[in-house]
Amino acid sequence: MTAPVPVRAGLFTDTDPPHLLGGRCRACTHHHFPRHEVCPYCASPDTDAVELSATGRLWVWTAVTHPPPGYRGDVPYGFGVVELPEGIRIVTRLTEADPGRLQRDQSMHMVIDPLHVDDDGRPVVVYAFAPDVPATGASSPATTIP
Repeated sequence: MTAPVPVRAGLFTDTDPPHLLGGRCRACTHHHFPRHEVCPYCASPDTDAVELSATGRLWVWTAVTHPPPGYRGDVPYGFGVVELPEGIRIVTRLTEADPGRLQRDQSMHMVIDPLHVDDDGRPVVVYAFAPDVPATGASSPATTIP
């Protein structure tokens, strides 16, 4: 079996548990993702590479039921925003595609998720967030993007 390749190098670790690779500005102390050499908040060039938390809280979510242009993965898939303890919100795939099974502020953890197989037969993987415990029902409505 061929080793998986990340959808883009430098976004996440292949550790257990996996972590997003972000940055932290020494000048304003804000975290950011993905990593940048210059702080996107204050423009300081004084940033450090950091591993971000592997857990967070669900902030907003939906389901994508029609593939965007160029997308080679399966549909439907969950899509949302997870807020990390560092105070940043990450736009991410979700492992749960049914919006009715998620709720605001639900505890989530990061996983590495298969996306598709590339032209060379290698599995391509992406970061995603999965619910820690399935919710019993949505606490607020979610929107399905056709």
